[in-house]
Amino acid sequence: MSHPGTSHLDHSQTDHRQTDPRQTNPRQADQSVGSLVGEISRDVSTLMRQEVALAKAEVADSAKRAGKGVGMFGGAGVAGHMVLVFLSLALWWALGTLVGGGWSALLVAAVWAVIAGVLALRGRAELRAVEGLPRTTESVRKIPDALHGHDGLHGADGSHGTDAVHGQEKNS
Repeated sequence: MSHPGTSHLDHSQTDHRQTDPRQTNPRQADQSVGSLVGEISRDVSTLMRQEVALAKAEVADSAKRAGKGVGMFGGAGVAGHMVLVFLSLALWWALGTLVGGGWSALLVAAVWAVIAGVLALRGRAELRAVEGLPRTTESVRKIPDALHGHDGLHGADGSHGTDAVHGQEKNS
């Protein structure tokens, strides 16, 4: 309700230029935008430093745990080796009662020689099956052509060679 003799201001009809800082002082508005950009820049910088610190802490913790795990596996390997040594000695002793000490030692050594040979052959086959980095090697070979202005993707006949750089296989 309005009192007689006073005017009631309708907020929808008020002059917005009086409350808009850009209209009263444009320089002040530029400073506030500049200070906002500066604040945002500082906040982003602080956030990035905190994220890097967190990543460093997580990597250090993960590396420590991985080191402990590798140490445990190393200990398990040593313990497993000791088990094999004592099982071999037990087999040597058991066979020694049947065929004599010298012959039983040779039999146990022959069993281990066969195991070592099989493992070596299997390991060599696995290493020969490793392809390396064929797609990376192919794309690295194209770098000199790209530096000279050739894309290295087109063959002599104008057809596309391989599109490994773009993640597509050649359809021939």
